Amino acid sequence: MKALCKKLGYTFKDMKLLETALTHPSFGGDHHVPHYQRLEFLGDAVLELAISRYLYFEFPEVDEGKLTRIRAGLVREETLCRAARRLELGKYIRLSVGEDRSGGREKPSILCDVMEAVLAAVYLDGGFDCAVDVIRRALDGDLHPRMMEDHLDAKSRLQEILQRDGDMPVYEFISMSGPPHAPEFCYSVTLNGTSIGEGCGTSKQHAQQEAARDALRRMGNQG
Repeated sequence: MKALCKKLGYTFKDMKLLETALTHPSFGGDHHVPHYQRLEFLGDAVLELAISRYLYFEFPEVDEGKLTRIRAGLVREETLCRAARRLELGKYIRLSVGEDRSGGREKPSILCDVMEAVLAAVYLDGGFDCAVDVIRRALDGDLHPRMMEDHLDAKSRLQEILQRDGDMPVYEFISMSGPPHAPEFCYSVTLNGTSIGEGCGTSKQHAQQEAARDALRRMGNQG
């Protein structure tokens, strides 16, 4: 717990809050102890408010539509899962034997839930400003202004660009690899039967977004 607190940059006054945030429902049910689902519910709201406030003041000239798309990218599962892995949250999660054996420590959905629960625990223990500090540290490079464009809806941007010439992108499945609990999907985006971009991700939607980003990069349309 001390090692995790050091990574978070926050020391808990009530360590039971952190313990609960790291307790999966499978472990909670087996051992009759509180688990993270209620904290996850709160953490989702804390994260959205923190990101909304950050974007509002950081980008005063950006309209609400673009801010909404950037925020959606910052609070999505892939971003939170990446943050959880940077903090190595997986090795601290309390899981049932069965969930642990099935690869629960690496499941993106669990890592995302735990990340949100930890943020809620910090909020309850130290207040909103402390939670904001942890969020900024956890998301790290994702909050850098140069990375903001990466969180926009690439599929929508690509479609808007191609529709100007009356074209429409088509997303085609390429492959799926990895274990059942942590699959990786790969997709290609094509234009008139020709591939213009490829991408992989932990979900079909994420893989398609990555393919669209690749197409935008190749076309020189990242803005």
